[in-house]
Amino acid sequence: MANDLIGLATLFWLVAGLIALAGRGVVLGRGLAGLGCLAGMIAAILALPGASPPVALPVFRIADEGSGFTLSPAALWLFGFGLAPAMLAAWLGSPGRGGRFWLFGLSMSLIGALGVFGVTQGAAFLVAWEVMSLGGAAMILGERLAEGAGSRALFMLGLLEVGAVALLAAVLVLGTASGSLGFAGFAGAWRGAALYGPAIAGGLLLVGFGAKLGLLPFYEWFPGAYGAGSGATGAVLSGVVLNAAFFGLARGLLVWLPGGVDEGFGIALCAIGVISAILTTLYAFQQEDWRALLAFSSAENASVAVTALGASLLFEAGHLPLFAGLAFTVALLHLAAHALAKGALFLAADGVFAATGGYAIRQDGVLRANTPPFGMGALFAAMSLAAMPPQAGFVSEWFMFQTVFQGFHLPGLAERLTLVLTGAGLALTAAIAFATFVKLFGVGLQGRAADGGARLPARHQSAVGALGLAVLALAVGMPVWLGALARAWPAHDAIDAAAHMTDGWILVPLSAGFAFISPSKLVIVMPLLALVPVAAILLCRRRPARRVPVWYGGSPRLDRRNATTALTFSNSLRTFYSFVYRPRAETGVETSLSPYFVKHLRFEHDVAPIFGPALFGPVVRLVHGLARRGRVLQSGSLNLYLGIIGLLLVAILVVALF
Repeated sequence: MANDLIGLATLFWLVAGLIALAGRGVVLGRGLAGLGCLAGMIAAILALPGASPPVALPVFRIADEGSGFTLSPAALWLFGFGLAPAMLAAWLGSPGRGGRFWLFGLSMSLIGALGVFGVTQGAAFLVAWEVMSLGGAAMILGERLAEGAGSRALFMLGLLEVGAVALLAAVLVLGTASGSLGFAGFAGAWRGAALYGPAIAGGLLLVGFGAKLGLLPFYEWFPGAYGAGSGATGAVLSGVVLNAAFFGLARGLLVWLPGGVDEGFGIALCAIGVISAILTTLYAFQQEDWRALLAFSSAENASVAVTALGASLLFEAGHLPLFAGLAFTVALLHLAAHALAKGALFLAADGVFAATGGYAIRQDGVLRANTPPFGMGALFAAMSLAAMPPQAGFVSEWFMFQTVFQGFHLPGLAERLTLVLTGAGLALTAAIAFATFVKLFGVGLQGRAADGGARLPARHQSAVGALGLAVLALAVGMPVWLGALARAWPAHDAIDAAAHMTDGWILVPLSAGFAFISPSKLVIVMPLLALVPVAAILLCRRRPARRVPVWYGGSPRLDRRNATTALTFSNSLRTFYSFVYRPRAETGVETSLSPYFVKHLRFEHDVAPIFGPALFGPVVRLVHGLARRGRVLQSGSLNLYLGIIGLLLVAILVVALF
């Protein structure tokens, strides 16, 4: 049944792509794409906690080998949660002008992601990976929402191609060692092999998948590419695509290289994940555009999941498979909560765009002008990404901290110290992420607009409300949903870490004696706590509150121009971390007749990227220089073309003869 639904979903996406190419019936195509996502979600629900039945794909023969297809429990979990926001994004559509091109890119991304999750042969996997990447670029380019979208998409594709080349090299290394491109032979090829072989393959996999996950230095394509697209595109990229990239990395390190990567690789993975998380959340806090802020946040959450994967490798190397399974399960929970919450806020961003004509984070009275379900959905999503109880993001972050606190079980000092420092880095990340989403919700949705507030389309309000409630439902029902991950740990089929993470309606990190929480009970207790301030208000009704103007630096008037902006909210942290941000501010004054008569005042501010000028800038300049020198090949001279062809023929003959 699950395979039938997966096949039906693939058919829907193919038909939607063909409709997009035809240019007619785009609304029908979006509906089919959404139905395909719904079919995929139902397939995941039916198949879990097991895997989908394996099937052969003899038609897709690449490199003289056929590929099979199966979705493991971890793949079903990640794919299913990623499809939820993608379904709503498909039904809502893109606010950009090129709806047909966006639909075609959506179909490519979903089909490519399905291949990344399910194919079992290296060459087929690489093809699916490229299709998924090109689909994301097609969505961004098709929308035409921002100037310079082409250069931003090209920068994204350039960095992703670096990752694709690394993945190609990794598959070649693994295939050469095993004598086949089938994934089944990859694991056995490294038994008894020298350590440098798996380390090289693991490093290539980290670069390849890290380019899509936004690990340093690759996260710098995130704000530009996401900022050139719509919220619907961001919901797909941060849900399905990001989850597919993490699954690929986890499968590569845990299944293709079992025991091949030692504790040193786990330490490196934890360090890269934590540093990436800190940097991306620092830059997220400074953004003034919904899409750019949420893009950096996506890279931050992916980095947290990679950190959990690094902890899993440390526990596996320390012969603690149950703790390794705990860390991996926590990563799955974190990405599931992230997909739902981030999808809700990306779709809220599209609603803000429809109401105000832009994605700027400013006080437009959005919350005041719209329905309570929208407000609750956006609030629940922001609370989850800020790791506030009782939301799903809080549960996964709590489990994450409890996992790294288990580091005292590890045998080596270096491993124990790594998890201690990891916990400190994650604490800093969580604190800045909390401030980031207080800023997004407070400045981006609250306030009082001059014209009564920005009214969002009803369909966007409903979508945000539905995803927000799904975030809460994931947290409240976590003791039940964890049963779907009973066989998610790919390294050992017999390890069921999820069964040791619950004690009735209590969530525990393998042992109730270590720590425990219960989001299911918090949902009951927290509303009861609200009775205290409600009672205080009722008791004080006879003493009306005194209302006076807010003090604002001695200003006699307090109007909308005095409202807190995204810059004023985050400027203190920009000053404190100036050694990271290297902020830039420029002021220009245009006067008329006299310096005292100001005609125009221009103020520009920004923060400097870390890796762009030093790492990517020289490469871009080198490519541009080579392109300028290579223009002579396109001079239009027939004699030159014939001469080049003649030289190539001579070179081919020389190689063939000697």
